[in-house]
Amino acid sequence: MTTLHVIAHSPFGDNRLASCLRLLGADDAVLLCGDAVYALRAGTEPQRLVQAAQLDNRLFALAEDLQARAINSDLAQAVDYPAFVALSLHYDKVNSWL
Repeated sequence: MTTLHVIAHSPFGDNRLASCLRLLGADDAVLLCGDAVYALRAGTEPQRLVQAAQLDNRLFALAEDLQARAINSDLAQAVDYPAFVALSLHYDKVNSWL
């Protein structure tokens, strides 16, 4: 069963991102939104974790949140809200890391 993992909290406040990456299945994907997009900031430990996870074509970030935080990254595919809905329907289940 494939899962879309949605993370919205800053990677600097707790270990949700690291826990998610540790539990990620081979066909699972991650969507970063809200302050979680800070994980894509160059030169940070969260960015190194994301890079090490090798999430080619399985890492997404809400474009609106990237823009609001002035973050540019090639690690994640920027998506809008309609694409977020499409991702939610594509995966068997959605797990929000609250």
